[in-house]
Amino acid sequence: MAENRQKLQHYPQQPRSHQVVKAATAVTAGGSLLLLSGLISTGTVIALTLATPLLVIFSPVLVPAAITVFLLLSGFLASGGFGVAALSVLSWIYRYVTGGKPPGADKLDFARQKLAYKAREVKDKAEQFGQQHSSTGPQQQHYTRAPKLAKALM
Repeated sequence: MAENRQKLQHYPQQPRSHQVVKAATAVTAGGSLLLLSGLISTGTVIALTLATPLLVIFSPVLVPAAITVFLLLSGFLASGGFGVAALSVLSWIYRYVTGGKPPGADKLDFARQKLAYKAREVKDKAEQFGQQHSSTGPQQQHYTRAPKLAKALM
């Protein structure tokens, strides 16, 4: 219990905007997975509705029954799988947003910090490059590179 409190105190509180972005991401990811689950479920029911009469009329009784059972099971298993995935993603992101540290959160935070550091580094290099080339005119730049090029070729 004391370790959990120390871990929570170790992580600084994030600004409200970060929490809002995380919540929006959770809603987007979870909502899209739930929508996909519902679409697959609806598609399965429509496919069975359209295919069953044709299979019964044009095939023996056991073949359409086997195909119907297969389609029914695979459709509902896929639908249920996407539903479980959506709920687990929503649960994980909820725990992450509310300050709990679900599995993998430390790796996510490390990757976010590393990306932010690299972005700052690239920005600083671009600013240096821009300042360096804006201070020397195009004619001066040509003459300053010529001795360096000559030394490199020798």
